[in-house]
Amino acid sequence: SSARCQRRAATVGVGERQQQHITQKKSSNPFRSPPPHREQMAALGPDRDQGGMEEGAGLTVSSMIKEIQGLKDKFKDEDVEAPSPFQDLEKATVLQECRCFHEPNIEPRKCATLITKMLHIVTQGEALTSTEVTDVFFGVTKLFQSQDPYLRRMMYLFIKEVAETCNPDDVIIVTSSLTKDMNSNDDLYRANAIRVLARIIDTQMLGAIERYIKQAIVDKNTLVASSALVSGIRLHGANPESAKVVCRWVNEVQEAVSSPNDMVQFHALSLLYEIKKNDRLAISKMVTQLTKSNMGSPLGVCLLIRYISKILNDDASAAVARMAQTFLESSLRHRSEIVIYEAAKAICTLDNLDQRDLNPAITVLQLFLSSPKPTLRYAAMRCLSEVSMRHPMAIVKCNDDMEALISDPNRSIATLAITTLLKTGSESSVDRLMKQINSFMNEIADEFKVVVVTAIRQLCLKYPQKHRVLVGFLAATLREEGGFEFKKAITDSIVELMHAIPETKESSLLHLCEFIEDCEFTALSTQILHLIGSLGPTTQAPARYIRFIYNRVILENAQVRAASISALSRFASQVPGIRRSVCVLLSRSLLDEDDEVRDRATVALAALDGLDLSAMKEDEPMEPPLPGEEEEEVANVVPEKAAMLLEPLPMSFAHLEKAVKLYAAHGGVEDGQPLSIDALPVVEEPVAPVAKGDALSSNPSVAAGGAAATSSGGLSADAEVVDAAAAVYAIPELGELGRVFRSCAPVELTESETEYVVKCVKHILDGHVVLQFDVTNTIAEQQLVDVSMKVENSEPELYDEILSIKCDKLVYGVQGSCFVVLARNPEAPISHASFNCELEFRVVEVDPDTGDIEGDEDGFEENYPVETLDLNTADYMAKVSLGDFRRAWETTPNDCDVEEKFALQQFKKLEDAVENVIEFLGMQVRRHVRRAARRRPPSTVRPSNPCLTLSRPSFFRSRATVATRSSTRRRAHRTRSTFRASSWATCRCWYGPCSS
Repeated sequence: SSARCQRRAATVGVGERQQQHITQKKSSNPFRSPPPHREQMAALGPDRDQGGMEEGAGLTVSSMIKEIQGLKDKFKDEDVEAPSPFQDLEKATVLQECRCFHEPNIEPRKCATLITKMLHIVTQGEALTSTEVTDVFFGVTKLFQSQDPYLRRMMYLFIKEVAETCNPDDVIIVTSSLTKDMNSNDDLYRANAIRVLARIIDTQMLGAIERYIKQAIVDKNTLVASSALVSGIRLHGANPESAKVVCRWVNEVQEAVSSPNDMVQFHALSLLYEIKKNDRLAISKMVTQLTKSNMGSPLGVCLLIRYISKILNDDASAAVARMAQTFLESSLRHRSEIVIYEAAKAICTLDNLDQRDLNPAITVLQLFLSSPKPTLRYAAMRCLSEVSMRHPMAIVKCNDDMEALISDPNRSIATLAITTLLKTGSESSVDRLMKQINSFMNEIADEFKVVVVTAIRQLCLKYPQKHRVLVGFLAATLREEGGFEFKKAITDSIVELMHAIPETKESSLLHLCEFIEDCEFTALSTQILHLIGSLGPTTQAPARYIRFIYNRVILENAQVRAASISALSRFASQVPGIRRSVCVLLSRSLLDEDDEVRDRATVALAALDGLDLSAMKEDEPMEPPLPGEEEEEVANVVPEKAAMLLEPLPMSFAHLEKAVKLYAAHGGVEDGQPLSIDALPVVEEPVAPVAKGDALSSNPSVAAGGAAATSSGGLSADAEVVDAAAAVYAIPELGELGRVFRSCAPVELTESETEYVVKCVKHILDGHVVLQFDVTNTIAEQQLVDVSMKVENSEPELYDEILSIKCDKLVYGVQGSCFVVLARNPEAPISHASFNCELEFRVVEVDPDTGDIEGDEDGFEENYPVETLDLNTADYMAKVSLGDFRRAWETTPNDCDVEEKFALQQFKKLEDAVENVIEFLGMQVRRHVRRAARRRPPSTVRPSNPCLTLSRPSFFRSRATVATRSSTRRRAHRTRSTFRASSWATCRCWYGPCSS
């Protein structure tokens, strides 16, 4: 008992000493209220002044537990943060208190607290009026008479914060005080004054203090030198005039690069690069000099490595390339970990490197994977993950280390490890990895799960033999809890695998059917229902999907019910054996409460009316047609009356609406001809990149039609119809030429800063090309009269100028248009043509204020040459959507094909070749061409057939083969197969399918 009392007394003594230490620490904080001493004393236990022996006499287990709980509660109360002293601040009260700035006797601590409150109000987003800002600003300037360093630093902060919102004329008043501080003996004042001056001065005042800043750059005090360099960086990016002044400091900045201080070196190198970044030769010399010197600043070396990486990526054949690569390899042995990682990252991001060149960097990153620092492990893992996308075999030796990181407590590191292993693992390791992922997926957030799902999809495409395991895992994960993005990523992956691996189609469809039984996302349900309606009728047992679809009609909302009706209609039109049963189900929706559902059911029953309802037994499977009998089977199974249920619209609803409005606006209703899709004007689709992994929206068979097909190609249903050819139809001479097929995007023929700004819009018609030149006069003292464009044709046998329409008058700031009409020779093939253009007009001088003519009313003749105008093959191509591209491709006659082969040796990168091919053709890119640049088709075709057909669809299919140098035949074969891709493009053109 005595020993327990002594231990208890010691415990109480420790608690008292801790309490005294905490109390003293809290009392030093001016913003924390004093602790409640009486409650703390009571928390130490009852009768603590009666002596240890008396306490020990009544000591029991329950009293000991109670005392320990009291100590626990006491320290818990001490950890509770006190309320913020700036809570519930009122702007009016603080502004009233700021009047003390004008008092003759300044209290530095009080004034500093008030400035802090004002900064808190400003940073919280509460706006101050100009009068309030000016009053407070003038009050703060009067505090310069105080020499308190804490108050002075708060003044500097306040001036920098309000400098942008205050009147510039008022801000200039404080410049003299700041200049005085910049020349003081106190280094703290000098450094802060320079940084504040850089925020408030203009170019004229910069010249006055330039001498002081240059002296500060080479100052022995590191704080002053760094402040001057940071101010130089800010001034260099402020405006071009200030940048010219800063460029004169290059000698002082170069001297600061040799400073022994790490931070000064870092800031000096950053400013030196900003000064010389537009001079490639100067940057090369700077890099050469710095790589030969030993920079002591790790941050400066990291900055130098980034500059070297940029030089190598821009021009790998630069003179300093070999020296720069040697420096990067030597930096892998630097004493600083941040430099080692930066060098390894730079090496891994360089283009055109072989695997053996990456080995030193991979080895360093592999060592970082076992580092006790989470930041190093994450950085190394992230870099290896990026390398695995381009060189997966280069990091195979790190697989053992990455497998150990799957159980890392940092979930970001574990996610990167598992996704990288999925990219680099072999086929034999798939089963082991999937077992580890099962327990891993339940512990990470949805954004990490999306990354894992994407990696699994890529792994399945790499090893199709493992599709059962991988698709089964995706299906099991799909039934777990998760958000919309997570579910959509899994669904997109399953759909993409269905099209890439045909063996997974039926099992994947069943997985998706089970998913929509308990799906809370309407968008996913409608897209999956449309997919089932498209692919389900062609399976071995199509009747098994009817139950899943009709359950949606009974249980879901109106949008899902409408999609279900469309899916059932497809089954009824394509599968005769279940047509009678499906029609009964469709008839039950004729009285649905939603009009969209009723309309779809009515249309479907009307299309199916009169068809044979007893053609086959329900349990008899529908055999797929043979390749040669496909068209005949489709004609027998899908009658023409029901074809409307299967054939998607050749354009989206938004494009259809726009086309109908343009048709009505140009007299199409009055010509007495029946309205058809072919008679509508062509509406081009804007070019939009397809998001990676968006299989539901990127695949033609899924994206066309259906209740979920809400994409309109960049146009909204209520978008305003803008007709680029309206100016052509407004002129009677041009309106007689016929309907405009397409209007090209405006081409700039002059710079936007010139006195006359000229743009050209090319309008393609049947047999003619109308060039619309939009001219803008930017000179207020001139008025242009009889403005026309003189055109010299480089291909007279192809184009002939037949008409030129002038612009009568062109005043200042108002755009006018003149036209040139070219007749095209129908017997000559389409080819590239150039036109030398020169603007001709008469200049009349006018009063810029009133617009009255001054001087000669006739003016004087003037010519103004502009850039050359090109008329290319792509100008005859209109980017359109055909719905089901594969069907349109297969139904095109074979006698219209033209095959040609072109060499693209002038392009160093595959991405550049593909971009030029797409630009040359001018067609709408289809399928997954834009999903990854390395998978685009680098090949071209040039039309050679002179056949002219009005608005005929044209197709282009390319297959690219890219071979790289390799020491072994096996490696070269693998490289070729990696970059082998097929893709399609579609358009409507004037010279028929046989030309493309």
